Amino acid sequence: MENVMEKLWLIMLFAGLLIAPANAQNEKNMYSYKKIGNRYIVSIDNHAEIVNALNAFCKEKKIRSGSISGIGAIGELTLRFFNPQTKAYEDKTFREQMEISNLTGNISTMDEKTYLHLHITVGRNDYSALAGHLLAATLNGAGEFVVENYGEQVKRVYNPDLGLNIYDFEK
Repeated sequence: MENVMEKLWLIMLFAGLLIAPANAQNEKNMYSYKKIGNRYIVSIDNHAEIVNALNAFCKEKKIRSGSISGIGAIGELTLRFFNPQTKAYEDKTFREQMEISNLTGNISTMDEKTYLHLHITVGRNDYSALAGHLLAATLNGAGEFVVENYGEQVKRVYNPDLGLNIYDFEK
């Protein structure tokens, strides 16, 4: 009887391993996801920082080029604005409840590391909007994203004339 129970337990364990990837979750529990074709539907956990979670996800899945879109609710946001005269970013942080009406961006690599270029538009409780380059945002509610994997590497390099990291299709 003991041998039968051991075999049954092993079968159940093996079956569980086969089922787990359909609704997988990373080991740091920052997100869960479901893969459909070359796209992933990603749910980022409440109170997680969005850019860190998306970077971790892309690194885990070895996504070297693609696109990201999403919606959700946040309690803190840091936007960047690029000043072409100084070739420097100016950052500003907002701490209030906001709705992400649109997050859009692309995925590439720079120096062999994941590089996310994300922009965001958020709505405030007075129905005004903020928008810009996303440096960081902490969820305070749901965070739902779609990540598309293009399946090959797209690289970026620093362009000193612009002061920006741009696509490099030559390398």
